[in-house]
Amino acid sequence: MPSDTSGLPAPARVLQLLAGGWLAQAVSAVAELGVADALAGGPLPVADVAAATGTHAPTLHRLLRTAADAGLLDETDDTFALTELGHALRDDSPGSLRNFAIWTGLPAERAAWTGLADAVRTGRTAFPDVHGASVWEYLGEHPDVLTVFDKAMTEASRGIIAPVVAAYDFGAFRSVVDVGGGRGALLAAVLAANPGANGVLYDRPEVVSEAEQTLRAAGVRDRVRLTGGDFFDTVPAGGDAYVLSNIIHDWDDELSRRILGNVRSALGDDGRVLLVEAVLPDRPRPTPTVSLMDLDMLVVAGGKQRTAGEFEILLEKSGLRLTRIVPGGHCSVVEAVRA
Repeated sequence: MPSDTSGLPAPARVLQLLAGGWLAQAVSAVAELGVADALAGGPLPVADVAAATGTHAPTLHRLLRTAADAGLLDETDDTFALTELGHALRDDSPGSLRNFAIWTGLPAERAAWTGLADAVRTGRTAFPDVHGASVWEYLGEHPDVLTVFDKAMTEASRGIIAPVVAAYDFGAFRSVVDVGGGRGALLAAVLAANPGANGVLYDRPEVVSEAEQTLRAAGVRDRVRLTGGDFFDTVPAGGDAYVLSNIIHDWDDELSRRILGNVRSALGDDGRVLLVEAVLPDRPRPTPTVSLMDLDMLVVAGGKQRTAGEFEILLEKSGLRLTRIVPGGHCSVVEAVRA
């Protein structure tokens, strides 16, 4: 696909934009079929890729041709090889986004976007109207989809952890509470970089019970207390810092204030609230990535990406005061204290 369409007539440029949806589905199919894993050892003819992936060779050739046009593969006659971009779809790649790509193409995510116009008309999230249940209920009822979703979120978070830990000085805190911290990847990285700190990993009981391997691999298990619960009800007290990584963007303002209110109640006078979020830039926005994430929050979860000004208002209404925003790559650390 051409990278610069500015010289094309307007209808052709609109068609390029619309084709982006088709391209995303093609990337998802490449990921689901395991094409990148099949090509991990080097270039292969289409027939060999088809044999490795259990696909129909002539039809696979059409998909591989599109993947090559998108820059995922190099194409020589009927032989294909991974590019640097394509390696990110390998299951064993350090920066793999394979499961994230699969998730974006599943009916759970993909079909929810068909309700975008209705969501804009009504202000309601699209997912329940499309699927008959909230995204969290749906995932609970479809364990196979939940598995992909969990892996996708792990992959997505992996890319933000190192930049955030490098950008923000966690060394001032003796106790870090990771609220909604999942299986502990961020908390493990924070504690590994700050050996004088201890941590509390707080999430649903069935989630924190799966954190052992992550924490032990980082060598921090002896400094972490696993605590199960629901952040809509309460948050463990006693922390110097309360980290919420990509939690608030899942929820509307009312539910976000409820979570933040519970955090404020647990927070000491000198404590810090640290929201790790992709802050929606003010104009000019360099890319539409975060604004598209905002629409994804609308159609799937009912949440939203927020600007710095919107975070300031949300925090103020939760009894907190924004002190600064520390850029950390794709995500920033939105820091707040008790008002």
